[in-house]
Amino acid sequence: MITQASIQEVMARADIVDVLGQFIRLKKRGANYIANCPFHNEKTPSFNVSPAKGIYKCFGCGKAGDVLTFIQEHEKLTYPEAIRWLADYYKIHLEETERSPEQQMQQQASESLRILNEYAANYFYDTLFNTEEGQAVGLSYFKQRGFRKEIIDRFKLGYNPERGDQFYRDASAKGYSAEMLEKAGLAKNRNGIYHDVYRGRVIFPIHGMTGRVLGFGARILKTTEKAPKYINTPENELYVKSKILYGMYQSRQAISKQDECLLVEGYTDVISLHQGGVENVVASSGTSLTEDQLRLVGQLTKNLTILYDGDAAGIKAALRGLDMALSKSFNVQLVLLPDGEDPDSFVQKSGAARFHEYIEEHKQDVISFRLQVGLSDAGNDPMKRSKLVNEIAESISRINKAEDFALQSHYIKLASTRLAVDEAGLVNLINKYIRERIETEQKQARRAEGVQPQDDVMPAPEHIEGEPDMPLTGNKKTGEEEQEWQLLRVLVEYGPKLYEGEITVAKHIGDLVDPDLFVNEMVKQLYTAYMQDYAEGRVQDVAYFMRHENSSIRTKMASLLHPSMKDSDKWVDRVGLIPHPENVILENDVDSSLCYFELKKILNLQAQLAERLQTEQDPLTQQVIQEKFMGLRAVEKEILKRHRTVVFKLQKYKG
Repeated sequence: MITQASIQEVMARADIVDVLGQFIRLKKRGANYIANCPFHNEKTPSFNVSPAKGIYKCFGCGKAGDVLTFIQEHEKLTYPEAIRWLADYYKIHLEETERSPEQQMQQQASESLRILNEYAANYFYDTLFNTEEGQAVGLSYFKQRGFRKEIIDRFKLGYNPERGDQFYRDASAKGYSAEMLEKAGLAKNRNGIYHDVYRGRVIFPIHGMTGRVLGFGARILKTTEKAPKYINTPENELYVKSKILYGMYQSRQAISKQDECLLVEGYTDVISLHQGGVENVVASSGTSLTEDQLRLVGQLTKNLTILYDGDAAGIKAALRGLDMALSKSFNVQLVLLPDGEDPDSFVQKSGAARFHEYIEEHKQDVISFRLQVGLSDAGNDPMKRSKLVNEIAESISRINKAEDFALQSHYIKLASTRLAVDEAGLVNLINKYIRERIETEQKQARRAEGVQPQDDVMPAPEHIEGEPDMPLTGNKKTGEEEQEWQLLRVLVEYGPKLYEGEITVAKHIGDLVDPDLFVNEMVKQLYTAYMQDYAEGRVQDVAYFMRHENSSIRTKMASLLHPSMKDSDKWVDRVGLIPHPENVILENDVDSSLCYFELKKILNLQAQLAERLQTEQDPLTQQVIQEKFMGLRAVEKEILKRHRTVVFKLQKYKG
């Protein structure tokens, strides 16, 4: 188990802008940063990062948290794995207490694939440089391709020995099981004998966005064998081909900086372009683009340029998936390289400068490119031309008319002219595709609603090393609970600060709020613990909650503590609003939060008096009760008048 001291050291060092910038393209907006959310598809940025508080929040899907939460969510890691990732990123040595045999086995099982992949990558790299066979076969191949040492190091290329079971024997001697080696795609059992899957091949490790080795591609060097030229890791918990782009880890910073991603087909294309000075490039490894791959690119840029080598079959295969890119508002450009050239050979011959010039000179938008290729293929064949009209209409229907009206109109005019069809008829065909897609989506949504629960229930918190999580609530969230969470937020943000220049906010709230008024048991516990710590001279600040053992509390508080969109720097800059002084914001926040509890206390007293009035027989006592009741009503009206802009979530004021 990782010690608390180590966890605190990691979290103190972790800079949220630095870490998140490795995965998404952040743009500075005032004191904060914005980006397209990596957790859901969106065309305009709603993902906000606050460096001062070390938290993020998406105002589109509601995801929120700190740097640790982001790593857990984005990379699908457990709490301890995310801590280890951050520690490795900042080169921090972690101290760990002794673990029981059960804990050791559990951790080994959850991390065994990752550890095995790292071992294999190091093994293949070492074999390439430090064995006679590796140098004579593998290294000579890479040198023949013109790859320099620093490029081989950057991509950690390697070589698997020709002997049928050399890697299997060495890995087994290190303690890796045959079952795990087979699951990772590194060894295979044939007639009871294990052999190396990649024997005699050069190795291309495939890295995830964090630099972890997820799997391998391997190229055969002997042309006489009847075997596939390339083989890849079979899909497992780490390696899912549709979610990976080769070279994304090595290219992510260049893609973000240049605001453009070049897409090629193969591993060697990416490596050659890097060596030639073109670093904003990834490979789809021969597959058509998927939604998950587009999401990876979209986190860094919306400008996607696809390079083709002129092979007709390759062009048609690669065009699949581009409609999806259009629907997600990508600016998709395509470039056809000169005959007989691929990205590898072209950059080797021409150099980076000429390569960039050629790309800029020969870019075409996706619709124009498809028209050119399609018309060339169709010729005067009426059936092929009819099919092309439908394909182009469906592609144009993917463009979001609300956001890209001018672009859609441009393509409609272009397509109707080039295809020699009536513009109004083409518009009708486009609308037909739009209606069909909407109907399909509505049917899917209705089916989903039939199986999903209707209550808005907080997700079950994950298991954390240390103490178990406590759920925030087991029932549907109410307006009252939200008011209670807001009071806790005010305490966290302003607790030690002075209210109206006299007493601290924490003391002022503590004097007025009775914990028994809380509906949400978790808020009640947190509020009571805060007040106890404050009375003993300890302050539970933002950092305290961002490091809380309960992940649900971390997420909830990050969401509450992030500045509202309506008060963001974006609107201050755009509209020219002058923000209120800090003391005015503080007092407004405190008063708005407290008035709910003042009213709740008064309404409770009114209910008690009304109940007594129903059973009281003495006329004088009845009169006293009525006078007290009217006095409370007067106080209630005064509170409502004083806080007329506040929306109250109490049952009395609903509707």
